[in-house]
Amino acid sequence: MFRRAIEPHLLAALAETPAVVLLGPRQVGKTTLALEVGERRRSTYLDLESPSDRARLEDAEAFLSAHAHELVILDEVHRAPGLFPTLRGLIDRARRAGRRSGLYLLLGSAGPELLAQSGESLAGRVAYLELGPLALGETGAATGDALWLRGGFPDSFAAASDAASSRWRQSFIRSYLEREIPAFGPRLPAETLRRFWTMLAHLQGGLLNVASLARSLGIDVRTAGRHLDLLVDLLLVRRLAPWHTNAGKRLVKSPKVYWRDSGVVHSLLGITSLDALLGHPIAGATFEGLVIENLAAAAHSAACHFYRTTGGAEVDLLLAWPDGSLWAIEVKRSLAPRAKRGFHAACADLSPARRFVVYPGEERFSLGDGIEAIGLAALSREAARFAGE
Repeated sequence: MFRRAIEPHLLAALAETPAVVLLGPRQVGKTTLALEVGERRRSTYLDLESPSDRARLEDAEAFLSAHAHELVILDEVHRAPGLFPTLRGLIDRARRAGRRSGLYLLLGSAGPELLAQSGESLAGRVAYLELGPLALGETGAATGDALWLRGGFPDSFAAASDAASSRWRQSFIRSYLEREIPAFGPRLPAETLRRFWTMLAHLQGGLLNVASLARSLGIDVRTAGRHLDLLVDLLLVRRLAPWHTNAGKRLVKSPKVYWRDSGVVHSLLGITSLDALLGHPIAGATFEGLVIENLAAAAHSAACHFYRTTGGAEVDLLLAWPDGSLWAIEVKRSLAPRAKRGFHAACADLSPARRFVVYPGEERFSLGDGIEAIGLAALSREAARFAGE
């Protein structure tokens, strides 16, 4: 069992808002976390993929009204998009009766239907939170290599062996290709989808060119774009946007693309052991993706970007905080890290408040020019403290 860092934010949102939508890909731990929260108060749990639970909502208004003084947890709620207007009416009725928070906890795999329906029907009545794969702060600093190789889906990370973890991830990928994606998006053969996913894995951390992906697959650009949009909506892929405020520089304007779980990348590329990973050319890119996901989760109030100019100035991750300050972060998969010339040039362009090089070690030390070498766990803690201020 893992203590999830999002839990206090979830409890705070339930204390302030009538409904909370907890989004995340399948098998990431949403149900486990929701049931733990439900144990602390009177609650009712329904899984809307279960025919018997769906039958209890045949007269949704009557059922939910009977549980008006409990926290109602609705799992896979995107399977019942017609439920949202009923929830809106019940929330408004509860508000008039003086009950303004903690009524509903809605779990979904972040499908477009869920986002559209809840955004339309529950505007002003709902808070959104995102639960991603396990982060290093949730598994322990000593687990860094295992988390990098296996990824952060709890069943994959906690598997009895690397081989068992790999088998779990292959099954996870197959279930998305054969079941989830066809349910949400335009239909393509599962083998074409797998090729698309594998091409994205090879592109990990690279600049996105949808037209090139489409040509390689033999599909049209709009279809490729829709499938990529769907993977982003399902919180499986991140499009990292470029930073564009420096008008005096010629900037790269294409986003970078990352699978959000390093273990999924490794399974798509057939990497099943740490030795194989360390010798693979994708290693630096998947470590960079791991760092970005950990820091994006810890620095939850910051916007995430990268910075690159045509002249070679580059920052792997730029955290833009609400107060206007910037943290510039370079990622190095080396125990002897150093900042490249491009990072120094980017810092000269941006004047960030903090400058870091993240590396796999634990010692923290200066690299000169205001740049610190720091481990991922330590920087995640620092970002979380800053985000909480």
